[in-house]
Amino acid sequence: MQLEECVNYLLTTAQHSVFLKMTEKLSVFDITPVQYAVLYCLWENDKRSPKEIAERLKLENSTISGILERMEKKGLIERSISKEDRRYIQVMVTEKGASLKDAVLAAVEEVNNEVMSVFSDKDREMLKSWLRLLAGIDV
Repeated sequence: MQLEECVNYLLTTAQHSVFLKMTEKLSVFDITPVQYAVLYCLWENDKRSPKEIAERLKLENSTISGILERMEKKGLIERSISKEDRRYIQVMVTEKGASLKDAVLAAVEEVNNEVMSVFSDKDREMLKSWLRLLAGIDV
């Protein structure tokens, strides 16, 4: 099979291209694409456990720990032990993290629009549908 016919190669290459655009756009907020995703989880629900965040983002628990540590150092999130159950760690967005919401969401939408501009509206929806199917994401 030629490389240009390999689904893994095509997806990886496309993902890398989008990742670079997203990284550049989010750099003005001093966050990475994965940090945006963590913030989004917390904007959806202001208190989550690291495990819940990892599940939502389809990341390993060990991966999320380092991400949360870096975000805490930047003042974007706080981690605390639950008063109800001391085994449970709560992750909460800080005021600084919350203040980024509108601008970051606008930047992400801008990148999405730029990346998807090569497709018709119908093809955009089909592509996203196919990617969700490949990723096992139910909407």
